Amino acid sequence: MMDKSEKIFVAGHRGMVGSALVRRLKSEGFSNLLVRDRSKLDLKNAVTEFFAQEKPALVILAAAKVGGIKANNDFPVEFLLENSRIQNNVIQAAYENGARKLLFLGSSCIYPKFAPQPIPETALLSGPLEPTNEAYAIAKIAGIKLCQAYAREYGANFISVMPTNLYGPNDNFDLETSHVLAALLRKAHEAKARKDRKLIVWGSGKPRREFLLVDDLASACLLLLEKYDSSEIINVGCGEDISIRELAELICEVVGFDGDLAWDATKPDGTPRKLLDVSKLRALGWKPSIPLRDGIARTYEWFLANCAR
Repeated sequence: MMDKSEKIFVAGHRGMVGSALVRRLKSEGFSNLLVRDRSKLDLKNAVTEFFAQEKPALVILAAAKVGGIKANNDFPVEFLLENSRIQNNVIQAAYENGARKLLFLGSSCIYPKFAPQPIPETALLSGPLEPTNEAYAIAKIAGIKLCQAYAREYGANFISVMPTNLYGPNDNFDLETSHVLAALLRKAHEAKARKDRKLIVWGSGKPRREFLLVDDLASACLLLLEKYDSSEIINVGCGEDISIRELAELICEVVGFDGDLAWDATKPDGTPRKLLDVSKLRALGWKPSIPLRDGIARTYEWFLANCAR
């Protein structure tokens, strides 16, 4: 069992994942959380002094430069360099300053573009990546390999967790850079506010995607910190997918937009299906607790309180 007074450093505590982890840890009674704003600690630069001073027992690496297809495509240099710097600094400093465990958060985009569905952990490095987010994926794969190298060479208990598509409070709702669920939520909200009769959605609506509320990811991470000590990567998802058309209909229902959906077939669909094989995590006794509809409702409440003009 984890000691509730152990010092836990959550890197990236302001992001969607990091903030959910902080919420979860606090609600479970962990009292010694260590967080630093970017103005006080830039993870892209030296972090040795911070680690030497604070000596966290547990490190959760949820800090990353992230973005949608457009940002990934336009700025491959920044995605590769910034993510590599952050993870190299934190992973090395965690080991050198005696952290007893580190949890590295990867992403399902590390898997090959044409991986088998649902995607097992063994699919890693078995084929070419999706070109549009290759730089980000390569950085994350390097982070996984660094954690595994520390485990093999020095016996470090560094684990790597691969979440599926995430959404929830603190998501990015900027239409230029957001992911599909957040973008649809905002579009439906604005269409309702303007009293539009129809909402235009990219693509055919046929692709299938898996979505996990970030609070469910946080509960899985807590379980993995307690029970999982293998350097082999582990997927976190809900094990079910939904078509983009069904997702759009569900979002319109939650938001209360009663116009029609119009599909813009000139826009790309992306990969036809992306679902993670979560049998490894299921075997540890974890499954998500928040259904998609409830999760979207929670996210919309947060959006109304924080983003809606």
